[in-house]
Amino acid sequence: MLDHTDKRILEELVKDGRISMKNLGEKVHLTGQAAANRVVKLEEDQVIEGYTVRLNYKKTGLVVHSFITIFTKSFDHQPFLSFLETQQPFIVHKFKISGDGCYLLECRFPSNEELDKFLEQLTRYVNYKISVVISEI
Repeated sequence: MLDHTDKRILEELVKDGRISMKNLGEKVHLTGQAAANRVVKLEEDQVIEGYTVRLNYKKTGLVVHSFITIFTKSFDHQPFLSFLETQQPFIVHKFKISGDGCYLLECRFPSNEELDKFLEQLTRYVNYKISVVISEI
């Protein structure tokens, strides 16, 4: 069970995973050592599973942002899932979902042409509905 301090630590780490333990402690009203001990405990309890990098996709050249809802054509999803493994540079997140569709993909492409190539290949395995992001709000 997480207490208020643990929740505040997680909020701060989500904002800045590279924050020093001294600064983290100051933000959550603990000493740096006490904050570090809490972080270690959260890692040991697997509340914190790891640390990642947040990318500026415009600077990486992956500027076409899309969400693709997948509707499978058959009960055998393995060919589709194998295809996804070959598209790793473009797929940011993959979700198995309920409701409208079977899977949801968040993708980033360098151009509309690359998106179009991906969609052409995708139609071999599944039907889909796509939404392209115009801007973030």
